[in-house]
Order: sequence, then C-alpha cells, then structure tokens
Amino acid sequence: MSRPGVLNLTSMKDRCTPEEWQARVDLAACYRLVDLYGLSDMMANHISSRVPGEEGAFLINPYGMMYEEITASCLIKVDLDGNILAAPDFGELKYGVNKAGYVIHSAVHAARPEVGCVIHTHSWASMAVSALECGLLPITQTSMRFLRIGYHDFEGVVLKTNEQASIVQDLGQNEAMLLRNHGALVVGNTVGEAFNWMHRLELACRTQLAAMSAQSPLREVSPEVLRETWNNYQPGTRRPYGVMEWPALLRKLDRLDPSFRD
Repeated sequence: MSRPGVLNLTSMKDRCTPEEWQARVDLAACYRLVDLYGLSDMMANHISSRVPGEEGAFLINPYGMMYEEITASCLIKVDLDGNILAAPDFGELKYGVNKAGYVIHSAVHAARPEVGCVIHTHSWASMAVSALECGLLPITQTSMRFLRIGYHDFEGVVLKTNEQASIVQDLGQNEAMLLRNHGALVVGNTVGEAFNWMHRLELACRTQLAAMSAQSPLREVSPEVLRETWNNYQPGTRRPYGVMEWPALLRKLDRLDPSFRD
C-alpha cells in the first residue's frame, strides 16, 4: 500500500552488489543527517559516494527529491562522463542528475581516487563565511582543524566542465574547501568521515559568525599552538573520523525513521 507524500520506488537491492547496497544505505543516511542537522537546501546541493569495486562510478541524489526523503534505492549511479548506469523508475517525474552536481563531484572523484564521499552544502553559515574576505579564522579548537583549507573563487553557477580543473586545483589534498560567495565542500575516505568533516566545518563557521557579531576583538592563538592543534587532528595522530560516530548516527536515524534503508 502506498503512503501519502512518499515516493514508492522499486527496491534496487537486487540490482547491485552487497557492497554497492551498503554504500547506498550509508549515502542515504548521510542525506538524512545533513537535513537533520540543518545543512540542506531543499532539493539543491549534492552528496556523492564512490561505488565499491566499480571504477569511475559514483552514486548521487536524483534532482527533485528532498534530502529528508532520500533512500538507498532512489540514488542514481553515474560514471565520470555523466552517463547514468543505474536508476530506479521515477515514472512521470523522470528525475535525473543535477548538472552542477555532476560537474563538481565527477571532477573530485576523478582527481582524488582515495576519496569515497564528497559533500557540498549551501548552509547559511558556510555561505556567510565564504563571502568574508578573511575566510575561516582559526579562533576555536574546532576551526583549528581547518588550518589548511582550500578556497575556490566564484565563477558563476557551476555548469561548465572547464571549471573542473580549478576546482580540483583549489581543493588540492585538503579535506575541506570554501567555495567563495557560494558554500562549502568536504571530502572523506568514507561517508562517515565526510559527514564528520562537514559537521565540524559548519560548527566552525557558526561560531566564527557568532564571535564576530559580538563586535569585540577576537582572541588570537599563537602560530605554534595552531600548528600543534592542527597536527593533533591528522591521521597519523588519531583514529579516522567517523569510525566511532557513524554507527551511533545510524542508530539515531533508525530510531527516528529507518526508511533511508529502503
């Protein structure tokens, strides 16, 4: 029986490997969490996940669905050239892939084969900081994690593939980048790691805006302490991000609404 307000799609579970299905479940969970933590922009923006064991293929959201309704089966599998490899039957809605989503995510996945997940958001805090000349300031312990962050100058809506080279160059080997006058982008080896990066980047942006709004001089931290703090967040000195948090976040979603697993 169909439920009002819910897209009833045929399950994709039998059309993919167990590894791809798990990637679909994790990515659907990430969409739900991004919405739950106030980082979504209706149906705009995109999160992608590399398909395990299938070179050059990644999963991304259908353009037209809200983040809060994304499921494992609704995700579209595309290759680096933008060809749709697998998608459910959306009926008369005929949902496809957002052009900007393809341009940004295919560029990162092609240039950074170790990246398992790419998240792009238009949150109010990241957009505000992206428009500040000073960018993100290392004024809190959380923001010091982003001591090395990329910046990409605004070139208009990202619809042209000739912008891919500058996106990749500006991201470099960083885990995070602010798209000037636009928003934020993070990458991670896993979906859980990428969500961890985005959650912390959002906190860093919000706290900076709160501190600046007080119109009081900001307390600076010495370069030596900044470098030491940044180093404490690096892979060589701590466990990978998301290892502990991701299972707990999945349990949180299961308590709230487990339909992301469908």
